[in-house]
Amino acid sequence: TDLTGEHLAKKYEHLPIDTKYFKDLEFEILSQFDDLDKSLDGWLIKSENYQALNTILPKFKEKVQTIYIDPPFNKEDNADYLYNVKYKNATWISLLENRILLSKEFLGKEGTLYTKCDYNGDHLVRMLLNTVYGTDRFLSEIIWKRFTGTKSQFKHFSLITDTILAYAKSDNWLYEQQFKPYTEEYLSWFKYRDERGKYLLRNFYSPGEGHARDFFGKLIEPPKGTHWRLSQEKINRYIKEKRIVLDEKGFPKLKNYLHEMRGTPYNNLLDDFHVVQGISQEFCDFPTQNPETLLRLFILSSSKEKGIILDFFLGSGTTTAVAHKLGRKWIGVEMGEHFYTIVLPRMKKVLAYDKSGISKDVKEYEGGGFFKYYELEQYEEALANCKYEDGDLFRVPGRSPYQEYVFMKDEKM
Repeated sequence: TDLTGEHLAKKYEHLPIDTKYFKDLEFEILSQFDDLDKSLDGWLIKSENYQALNTILPKFKEKVQTIYIDPPFNKEDNADYLYNVKYKNATWISLLENRILLSKEFLGKEGTLYTKCDYNGDHLVRMLLNTVYGTDRFLSEIIWKRFTGTKSQFKHFSLITDTILAYAKSDNWLYEQQFKPYTEEYLSWFKYRDERGKYLLRNFYSPGEGHARDFFGKLIEPPKGTHWRLSQEKINRYIKEKRIVLDEKGFPKLKNYLHEMRGTPYNNLLDDFHVVQGISQEFCDFPTQNPETLLRLFILSSSKEKGIILDFFLGSGTTTAVAHKLGRKWIGVEMGEHFYTIVLPRMKKVLAYDKSGISKDVKEYEGGGFFKYYELEQYEEALANCKYEDGDLFRVPGRSPYQEYVFMKDEKM
């Protein structure tokens, strides 16, 4: 503050406030919202996810647009994981089935589920999702090239990919095609320019038998075994607009202007999304962390602004961080103690404007926000907080079954 103590220094005016540490301000802050839940951008829940999903289902049933989960792979013995991964396949898939069945109730009619798995479990997860959602709700098998180099493996070809399986809640799912920027090599082909801007000349025929069309008063056949992709009506219009020209051999070419093109449509082979451990600014010292760019692709493809995104295997918090930056509401569930050491600090940075990941690419993201985080008391904790006296079981006085905190940035006050 300044010398009067009345004005906050500019560099501190957008610092987040965690009401856990300012209990005397909590009521004053919350009283400024007419509808607290409607004002919230997100919910972080520390809990075993099956319990958490059951607890919040009445509130969020059929309200979620996109679910993304990255459950721990069942590798039996892998020090990279912070979870128990030594299940028998039947046990592992049963645990996943319970949660998948429950999570389906969260999705609205336009909703989509993305489930990431590896070679150990992709066949099991595919069968599970076919059972829960139905084979007619299968959308895509997306192959993500997770590793940029080769991995040392002595058995056979190096395994450098993971699989993401996408399923729809209904036949009315939401999908917005996404595009990746053109390469410098491709951009170099836009070497022509007119009053409308830079353009390249392209052929516009496709395989299949076709007939001649009229170009500038002359009938021109497409190459053998092909057909013109444009109708005569559209050809006439494009000629009038000077969009079709003849090359030096008198063959028709179509002008494609750079400013009209959105990029190369993404397909199911993703090979340009990486988080380099120890180098990338977004890396949170979490071995199985997903890159923000990957989550951006899925969230933009399958949700609208202010739509709710759910991740109940939250890991390092990438899903909630990206959802917030993209103007979506979000729910994140994580049971590990890294909830407090990685996830919560990361989301606080997102509110204070985190410069890493996709931040600079999202013009609308300027920090700010308001979210709630709380911890559900687990069964084992409930037992630990009880004592036996004269044969009667009762709770220790003053112990709440869960603790709840609200965290916000003053920009929304």
